[in-house]
Amino acid sequence: MPKTVTTKDMSAVQSEPASYETGAEELEALVRQMESAQLPLDQLLVSYQRGAFLLSFCQGKLQALEQQISRIDNGQLKPWQGGK
Repeated sequence: MPKTVTTKDMSAVQSEPASYETGAEELEALVRQMESAQLPLDQLLVSYQRGAFLLSFCQGKLQALEQQISRIDNGQLKPWQGGK
């Protein structure tokens, strides 16, 4: 009988990482695990859901940062100077 996704699984899926960097690292690790094809199907589903959540979290953080930069520059995005 296949295992069903529990409330505990869903709360783990939706828990926010401490930072963008932590989320990105976890997402990269999940992708490696999923690509290895070593996960059982039920765990693959939970990993996929977690990955989708992490991707959305990271995209949201990047978008918020972009908006802050835009406000700082008075709405005019300046070209990247390559760290100069």
